[in-house]
Amino acid sequence: MKFDTKIAVVLRDDLMPWQALNVTAFTVSGIAGTVEGLVGEPYEDGSGNTYLPMFRQPVMIFQASAAQMKTVYARARSREVSFSLFTEELFATGNDLDNRAAVKAYTQEDLRIVGMAMWAEKKSVDKVLSGLPLHP
Repeated sequence: MKFDTKIAVVLRDDLMPWQALNVTAFTVSGIAGTVEGLVGEPYEDGSGNTYLPMFRQPVMIFQASAAQMKTVYARARSREVSFSLFTEELFATGNDLDNRAAVKAYTQEDLRIVGMAMWAEKKSVDKVLSGLPLHP
């Protein structure tokens, strides 16, 4: 099945595995919580057990250097592609209130972004992520 939209996560290339997984989980939650119809129906196995729903389409994971993260950020802002972000400081916080305060403490130029997730028209996302490799 082909989709006109794309879900993408960009992770900074120097993250430890646990950090990359944590950033991915947190950033995609912003998409799941705000884009109506992007999450499908609950799953059910052959025994009748039900499971939580998931995205209706694949999530593509890319990697970027710290400099490339700034470029992706600027491209997304200039193309008005909405995104969630995760900064270095969020590894030291433990709740949503502190997370938001940690992001607010920095101007956009000084954000130390380690991850972003976005959902938009495929063409727009592809332009924002141009030149980035898929995460290994």
